[in-house]
Amino acid sequence: MKRWGPLVSAGLLASGLALAEPCRPIEHDPIVAADLAPLLPAFGRLPAATVVAAAPGPGVHRVFRALELQSFARAHSLELPSAEDLCFEWPMDLPDRAHVLEAMQAALPFPDLHIEIIEISQYPAPRGRIEFRREDLGAPALPGAPAPVVWRGNVIYNGSQRFAIWARARVTARVPRLVAAEMIRRGVPIAASEVRIESNDSFPGPNDLAATPDQVEGRIALRNISAGAEIHLGQLQAPFDVKRGEVVQVEARSGPARVSLTAKAETAGRTGDLVTVRNLHSNRLFQARVAGKDKVLVDLGRVALFTPQEDSL
Repeated sequence: MKRWGPLVSAGLLASGLALAEPCRPIEHDPIVAADLAPLLPAFGRLPAATVVAAAPGPGVHRVFRALELQSFARAHSLELPSAEDLCFEWPMDLPDRAHVLEAMQAALPFPDLHIEIIEISQYPAPRGRIEFRREDLGAPALPGAPAPVVWRGNVIYNGSQRFAIWARARVTARVPRLVAAEMIRRGVPIAASEVRIESNDSFPGPNDLAATPDQVEGRIALRNISAGAEIHLGQLQAPFDVKRGEVVQVEARSGPARVSLTAKAETAGRTGDLVTVRNLHSNRLFQARVAGKDKVLVDLGRVALFTPQEDSL
């Protein structure tokens, strides 16, 4: 698309000068010839997508002075005997309470959800889709108290651009949560019998709150979790696929050739980790990459796995 450098680079932001006409709405970027054609018919002779200037940001006016419009017309061989100043602006409205509530409800798909909006930001925002995300919901100082919290959101406009808004609301819901039925000890895989599901009307906490036993069964707690405490996924990690001291199956590769043997793991790791293992015959140590439960892979050309006698096998 053709751009007219001086007009675009000048910016042409609103000055203190009064305009003969109010600003016209523009809801796309950039401003093109098709936007000016209804006001200045000469611009209708240009390709509709000819770029005239960048659109103004929210809350800003884009003013085209008469002399600049005439200069632009001459640069494109247009006859424009006279012109008046033109102004464009992005339409702005106060956030609609009903749309804000709909966006909040979409972010919290809980039964018995109750949202009481106390206050909404009173700054005009562009027209667009309102979005509130659960991860941007503030937390009350006391988790059990239904105190209002600040929830930060955005208006999505012009495709993917974001304009920040906020609201203060009191939020409660019937939230399923997983709690420890007994003390869960650090470093020990969690059994399904060690947890239970509870549901109560409370503030919907962070996304990492475990809700079902299958989310935690077999995982390992990073620290002790007291009986009755909520279980957060951030408190857990996947179990080791290879444990220190256990016998593992080694697949050694050298180009297309494959050799299998057993070895003892000297360090623990999960799939994708490098661990140290010991050849049970030669007693040599080497590194291998964990490939699954009690399985490791190693490049035979890079390490010495065997004694000279074993190499000849």
